[in-house]
Amino acid sequence: MDYKQAREYMESINKYGSVLGLENIRELLNRLGNPQEKLSLIHVAGTNGKGSVVSYLSTIYTKAGYQVGRYVSPTICKYRERIQSNQRYIEKEDFAEGITIIKKIIEEMVAEQLPHPTPFEVETALSLWYFEKKKCDLAILECGMGGSLDATNVIEKKVCTVFASISRDHMGFLGETLAEIAKNKAGVMRKGVPAVSMAQPEPVKRVLMEEAAKTGAELFFADGKEAKIIETGIERQRFSYDKYENIEISLAGIHQISNAVLALKVIEVLQGKGFPVSKEAIYEGFAETRWVGRMTTIYDKPRIIVDGAHNEDAAKKLAESIKENLNGKRMIFLMGVFKDKEYEKIAEHTAELASQIITFTIPDNERALNGIELAYAVRKYNENVTAADSLKEALDMALLFAGKEDVIIAFGSLSFIGRLMELTEVLKKKETKGI
Repeated sequence: MDYKQAREYMESINKYGSVLGLENIRELLNRLGNPQEKLSLIHVAGTNGKGSVVSYLSTIYTKAGYQVGRYVSPTICKYRERIQSNQRYIEKEDFAEGITIIKKIIEEMVAEQLPHPTPFEVETALSLWYFEKKKCDLAILECGMGGSLDATNVIEKKVCTVFASISRDHMGFLGETLAEIAKNKAGVMRKGVPAVSMAQPEPVKRVLMEEAAKTGAELFFADGKEAKIIETGIERQRFSYDKYENIEISLAGIHQISNAVLALKVIEVLQGKGFPVSKEAIYEGFAETRWVGRMTTIYDKPRIIVDGAHNEDAAKKLAESIKENLNGKRMIFLMGVFKDKEYEKIAEHTAELASQIITFTIPDNERALNGIELAYAVRKYNENVTAADSLKEALDMALLFAGKEDVIIAFGSLSFIGRLMELTEVLKKKETKGI
């Protein structure tokens, strides 16, 4: 297969959906030669902030001279960005080669009446195959949904497990209470493998400590509140933590300092375990980390910011960041959400901050909540809400409402951000040509 055919194949297996469990991925990887057993892996679990922590770690370890694999989902702009080596997307040729090999294995499995792997299982297998091929010194994997039965939890040979912020999301799969969700995610711990967590709500902390004791994993906590904040802002933030003075990050949102502290703690824990990193690499890596879709500015005058806030905890953090960094600015919100999310709670924590809210239906997704229905839910918290017929119309309306010094913030899901960025790129080109 060439790249186009490989992508078409991946599209064709979307019908196999999402199934939690490890038997299928184990079988697939076993027939692939168990590439995961030949890699040193950092496994990042949690509800919010996983991608940011993966980005910090992969950038810093790349700066330190390691060959670093990186596996994340979902993606924003390009399909291939979910699998990277040293900050570069998997090459089209390697993607096609890997999928060709995996497709043949799957055909053998199906012929033996074994279940067909899901798209996420295939992508996970592809990433591990690719990281082995690239001879990665470290591979950093973002857990998908949950922990215990997530396809990435097939990994046994880990050098560290990491817990970003754990909160309520995917309750139908992971449990209704924080403790139930935490127990599911704690399933990524392994005996003798250090585990590093950011500060967590008390029910979550208690579960992590109990599971670490049962598993035999040494557990460390990294509390972002111990950081001395020097400067916050949309363009850059600076803080000091422990022996590190005046660290600069470019990711916006006050919560990003906590994510950075977590990454720093992971690096410190692994310093004496065969993965040394210089202070210079740490400072340069933090400063150069980019992660689109997390309080990211994609257009100026008016400033348009995109953020993936899609659950209650993320909505609280978005509201906190708005109050911290954009206080006094007039806000216009663009909101699109999935119908299986707690969208009323998202609105409850954010809607009052906006002068005008425009809702829309996320395009090309069966899970999308109708924009009109979302507008009804939002109206409980802010009467100035209008439902647009499309994402483009929502953007056009927002630009009509907004003055040059106002701020437009689009949030509710990561799934439409790439399309919104394409629309703003068209606007920039028109401005350059003077249209």
